[in-house]
Amino acid sequence: MEPPGEKPGEAEAPSITPQLLKSHSGEFALDSILLLKLRGLGVADLGCLGECLNLEWLDLSGNALTHLGPLASLRQLAVLNVSNNRLTGLEPLAACENLQSLNAAGNLLSTPGQLQCLAGLQGLEHLRLRDPLARLSNPLCANPTYWAVVRELLPGLRVIDGERVSGRGSELYQLCRDLDSSLRSSSSPGPRAIEAQPWVEPGYWESWPIRSSSILEEACRQFQDTLQECLDLDRQAGDSLAQAQQALSPAETTSSFVF
Repeated sequence: MEPPGEKPGEAEAPSITPQLLKSHSGEFALDSILLLKLRGLGVADLGCLGECLNLEWLDLSGNALTHLGPLASLRQLAVLNVSNNRLTGLEPLAACENLQSLNAAGNLLSTPGQLQCLAGLQGLEHLRLRDPLARLSNPLCANPTYWAVVRELLPGLRVIDGERVSGRGSELYQLCRDLDSSLRSSSSPGPRAIEAQPWVEPGYWESWPIRSSSILEEACRQFQDTLQECLDLDRQAGDSLAQAQQALSPAETTSSFVF
């Protein structure tokens, strides 16, 4: 007879236990675990994970999580990956005062208000809610103003979705975004856009093989002339040394016979 409430062939989603934590970390005591990778285990219940009080790096991606309650006790946590889960809120992370990097792409976050709990995290600099390469996103990312709203809500962020928004290199990313927006607006239906004009005169980008060849030939000729001058100087030096040896030879021979 099947247990009440359990369908035949349906396995219960695993939860995090002390044995699982020890086997994946190699540590005997839970408070000694600093780094933990629990990716793709199908975990739906974080269980005793909150007892890893000194945990600094945690990967929970690719599971079946719907809440992050036990993470509220992880005050030392700096890097967290909860991508590709079923999360509808991030409220427990408000207590993770040392959090610096958060990847929550591929969840069910639908409004910017669900990010309000992160506003008090002064050290949070990296946030990912969308990952095009992995094809992960959140419903709120479909909003055209998503980017601007997140920046206003969390002004301390330096990197959003892998793109730098402040600090060194942010100007290049901003230029790419502006260009992308311009291209999208020009391709949308509406009034006919002004025909693009060339930036330079016709023929500006054409190659000039004859001119390039003449410059190369002139450089080779100058090199050959310089090499020939060096050879001439070497020969003159050799002649001078031979003459000096001949001039000194008689004197040395005569002095050797003086008593």
